[in-house]
Amino acid sequence: MNFDRKAVFAVAKGWLAAILVIAGCVVASAPVRAASFQPLEIVTRSGVQVFSVEVATTEEEKQTGLMYRKELADGKGMLFDFNPEQEVSMWMKNTYVSLDMIFIRADGRILRIAENTEPMSTKIISSRGPARAVLEVVAGTAQKYGIRAGDRVGHPLFGSK
Repeated sequence: MNFDRKAVFAVAKGWLAAILVIAGCVVASAPVRAASFQPLEIVTRSGVQVFSVEVATTEEEKQTGLMYRKELADGKGMLFDFNPEQEVSMWMKNTYVSLDMIFIRADGRILRIAENTEPMSTKIISSRGPARAVLEVVAGTAQKYGIRAGDRVGHPLFGSK
């Protein structure tokens, strides 16, 4: 049996190109995730609650947020940086998990909490005032830990921790 090396190389090169195209499509369709997890604290009347949050700072990260995720663990979340402080509007399009959205002023004080948001909804959820950031956590978190408007959030975005 005699092999034509050029023919074998051409076939192998074609297969490699096909594999790279498929791998590229899989990576391109994967949800965008923020770069790293950071600690965030919320000081409530009942104590300090610590969360591990992804920080969404790029436009792509902010537009995608927690879309397409099937679960969000207790104690985890995503912090959206909307610097400078401004009126913020969110929605739940393509978001499968019900969330609590915690709108935070530039000074780190909680402005408003939208609890138990409706998954997959395009209903607009407004900050109802100027907010520097929004923290999204799994629905029920605010009630579970007694988080309320006026509580203080500790994170470098707000000049602390």
